[in-house]
Amino acid sequence: MWRCLRPTPRHAIFAVRVLIAFAIPPLVFAQEAHPSHAVAASTEERAFLDENDAAMTKMMNGMAAKPSGDIDRDFAAMMIPHHQGAIDMAVLELRYGKNEQLRRIAQEIIVDQLQEIAAMKLAIGESVTETAPAPTQPAPAAAATTAPRHHSDMQMNMSPDQMK
Repeated sequence: MWRCLRPTPRHAIFAVRVLIAFAIPPLVFAQEAHPSHAVAASTEERAFLDENDAAMTKMMNGMAAKPSGDIDRDFAAMMIPHHQGAIDMAVLELRYGKNEQLRRIAQEIIVDQLQEIAAMKLAIGESVTETAPAPTQPAPAAAATTAPRHHSDMQMNMSPDQMK
């Protein structure tokens, strides 16, 4: 009835062809460009990506603090730039983003992270005296001309039009 089949070179070639037929298509399709890469970024998207990259680089450089011998100070020295990076990225969402839910979350991130930065500075004995208006509010005229800028490399006082 059933006889034992001995593999022949013909069987081996057939098996290899079957394997290739099933293995090659996934490899080919995996190499295709994703739609997001195929579409050229808009000017606004390019600006967002460039500014986000700058914010991330600034954050990573700031987090590379030299050890001071004080674990608490070192923790704060690394976490403050990390929190500032979150603020910088949230500001970019407010500047370029369209999704109202994400824009509200970005506003909350800014408030929360500013509070945490202040708490960390106070915990290690640094003073916290500077305040800045929220990025979605215009600065008071007197404060805009006399107050020192805490975020000199970032435009914090943006009009509602700049947020959209």
